[in-house]
Amino acid sequence: MDVRRLIYLSAKPSAEIRQFFEQCDWQVKPVKSVKEVTKALDGFDAAGGLLDLAAGLPLHEIEALDACLAMPNIGWVAIVSPGQLADSTMRRLVRDYCSDYVTVPVVPERAVRAVGHARGMATLAGTPQQAPVHHVTEGDMIGSCESMQALFRSIKRVASTDASVFIAGESGTGKELTAAAIHQRSSRRDAPFVAINCGAISRELVQSELFGHERGAFTGATQRRIGRVEAANGGTLFLDEIGDLPLESQASLLRFLQERKIERLGGQESIDVDVRIISATHVDLDSAIADGRFRHDLYHRLCVLRIVEPPLRERGADIELLAFHLLGHFRRDAGRRLQGFAPDAMEAIHRHTWPGNVRELGNRIRRAVVMAEGRLITAKDLELDHLVDQTPVSLNVAREAAERMAIERALLRHRGRYGEAARDLGISRVTLYRLMDAYRMREPDSPGLDKPGKGHDDHSEAD
Repeated sequence: MDVRRLIYLSAKPSAEIRQFFEQCDWQVKPVKSVKEVTKALDGFDAAGGLLDLAAGLPLHEIEALDACLAMPNIGWVAIVSPGQLADSTMRRLVRDYCSDYVTVPVVPERAVRAVGHARGMATLAGTPQQAPVHHVTEGDMIGSCESMQALFRSIKRVASTDASVFIAGESGTGKELTAAAIHQRSSRRDAPFVAINCGAISRELVQSELFGHERGAFTGATQRRIGRVEAANGGTLFLDEIGDLPLESQASLLRFLQERKIERLGGQESIDVDVRIISATHVDLDSAIADGRFRHDLYHRLCVLRIVEPPLRERGADIELLAFHLLGHFRRDAGRRLQGFAPDAMEAIHRHTWPGNVRELGNRIRRAVVMAEGRLITAKDLELDHLVDQTPVSLNVAREAAERMAIERALLRHRGRYGEAARDLGISRVTLYRLMDAYRMREPDSPGLDKPGKGHDDHSEAD
């Protein structure tokens, strides 16, 4: 028998309401604080929730409600007093987190029906969608495609040396994360990691930012200031957008790389500095050198080891992995009960060329988390609806697309092992072969496949 759990959050629980729910075969768990809600679930996959706003909750409890109500496996119904929804805070809580509300005096039958529906929807929603692929992490980066695995291997190799590293890649691909990962794997991990965006500093201030200045070195220099190079002493200095560094500053940087000494502006003292240099840019430095915008000798000092950051459009299934990862992060921050992405959103995500790479993906998902009106993010929420085919499809076409996607994801999860993929899908291996042949997902009777009758355990039980 399905045991229905009701979490009744109220400062003054009503004995009449509790008794009526229990008569209707609900297991009622009254709680008086947000902290007790999680404990009240007690292993239940889903529960109904009755939020008594009419009885009044302390201010600190109301402020903590968002995280509690955002739990996806509780379907909430609010109890409110007449006129209480005129308050913007109460209205927001009910609108964003409750599937319905009832007004005092509460009609018990109406409350039971509303909570039953809310619990049913929570049961259908289940746990939020998860990324369908296995992945490896490196620092704050995640990836499963071959180009990211190659990047992770390169990070491990270059981290063991103290040579300068140059990271090439388009804007938004995560070059600073790569630099930070190298630092964290190096022997300098306990020393500072200092990042500076060379393209974001005015030409007049670059020297001061890099090397610091003494008091009175220029108008407005009222006290001594340590530069970024000196601040990174013993650790790693990351020079982002090095291609935008002015030529006069390039000469000063080259001198430091040769001598490992700096002089603050307005100072006479040479200061020894021990740093590892990692640099990056989206600029084509070969063209910049040919045009005289970047020093050839500085490039060779910086580019002892070279790493290339892959653009998002070349990372295949990683885009879906990243989308779910970013959704989980922004969903927690916003306290939203979003379940995942609608099919049209995933279609648009795969079709978009992502000129802004991971940064653009993050910005679109962050906006969608705030603006989405439903429990699933749509292509429109991502402002990518122009990429989605709006033509209605037949049920057969929709079923075929869904089955193809399910098979592709199962094979991806199990790295092409047909037997395990079939078990995951709840079908026999024979049925999996038949579906793949029907949808032209492989060549019939292809050599090398682990087909039944060729020495493998085919698990070909009836469907």
